[in-house]
Amino acid sequence: MFKRLRHKNYPDFWKKYLDHFKNKKECDLNSTRFVIFDTETTGLQHNKDRILSIGAISIVGNVIDVADTFELYLKQEKFDANTVEIHGILKEGKILKLEEEKSIVLFLDYIKSDILVAHHVAFDVAMINESLKRLGLPRLKNKVLDTGILFKNTKLCPSKDTLYSLDALCTIFNIKKQDRHTASGDAYLTGIIFLKIISQLSNSRQITLKHLFRNPHRRGLL
Repeated sequence: MFKRLRHKNYPDFWKKYLDHFKNKKECDLNSTRFVIFDTETTGLQHNKDRILSIGAISIVGNVIDVADTFELYLKQEKFDANTVEIHGILKEGKILKLEEEKSIVLFLDYIKSDILVAHHVAFDVAMINESLKRLGLPRLKNKVLDTGILFKNTKLCPSKDTLYSLDALCTIFNIKKQDRHTASGDAYLTGIIFLKIISQLSNSRQITLKHLFRNPHRRGLL
């Protein structure tokens, strides 16, 4: 009873997000919508730093849907000039920046109940969860996949004990690094890597959605 009462106090956008998980049918690998995303942040401490931008693309049926993309920039209450050289995002500038709550509302509406994919996904999910926490909301409910972990299940992985960066995987898969260290650019690169990993796994056996979630290599998760 008390749990139901608490849920009634949640904002409408969170209730709408939760509604996507009601009566959700299990899909196969080809019909599942994967949301590949990335966050650019002021630093690497998820409980102290802030999100600067979020970029995402979707993949359905092993195809990147270029008409279904997501990109936004957040207003910066916390600013670290030392990281500008990496991500190139200034505190002011001409780019339209949104408040944190509005950004989260739009992101939740984009991802719905679909599977989230990122490189070292635990960090990006933790950053989103910290934003949700500041808004008085629970954590993300979506299932997640990590391309860093999935790569270790392929025959191309030289060492199961190594933590491979996005740059390293781009080199291994011979992917040209465009717009590196932008959220949308890194999301696109991760999407290509995800498709190449799926292709590698499919070469050795017929894989299903459940195979992707069998992760014996869990190092690096928060």
